[in-house]
Amino acid sequence: TLFRSMPGILLGEVFPNFEADTTVGKIKLHTFLGDSWGVLFSHPRDYTPVCTTELGRAVQLAPEFEKRGVKMIALSIDSVEDHFGWSKDINAYNGMEDPKEILPFPIIADPKRDLAVLLGMLDPDEKDLTGMPVTARCVFIIGPDKKMKLSILYPATTGRNFDEILRVIDSLQLTSNFSVATPVDWQPGDRVMVPPMMSEEDASKNFPCGVYTKELPSGKKYLRYTAQP
Repeated sequence: TLFRSMPGILLGEVFPNFEADTTVGKIKLHTFLGDSWGVLFSHPRDYTPVCTTELGRAVQLAPEFEKRGVKMIALSIDSVEDHFGWSKDINAYNGMEDPKEILPFPIIADPKRDLAVLLGMLDPDEKDLTGMPVTARCVFIIGPDKKMKLSILYPATTGRNFDEILRVIDSLQLTSNFSVATPVDWQPGDRVMVPPMMSEEDASKNFPCGVYTKELPSGKKYLRYTAQP
């Protein structure tokens, strides 16, 4: 019944403006985000090995998220008090000589799993010592319009790649400003693709630097590339 009641969020839907206790006090999500992009990433539990490595990497990359105008916020099912103690371990894992109990971003406390249910984040295959399902490793990217732009769901046993999260943010921000798409393994600075619905005439106007069309056996001219705007 716990899983059947999990609604989850669809791409393009307004992300819930929940209120929660965090390591920086009580917040309302939309107020916390302001006009910024946001990334919310969940964790099964405090004081667990994979989560510690993930948050350690998130701390290292915090300046990169800030550079992109993205506010970070984490979530774990334990208490704020536990989050503070765990944060010291995370900072020690990163090599901080005198580890502090605060990170560059807040951690939400979700002891009753209310947010885990609301956002569809429970992992049915992984249980804690009491037999309760733990939170999966979710990533939600939220646009300045408060709508969900991307979600990635990992099982509790697989750690995330935060460099990939930065890459998709670069793509989302680029494609929100320009009528282009990013191909497989795209990195900032690589050429981008002209959307198939754009006419040849509009493509010439929109991309004065030129459009390269790959010749294909079908004769269809849908593989069109241009320099990144």
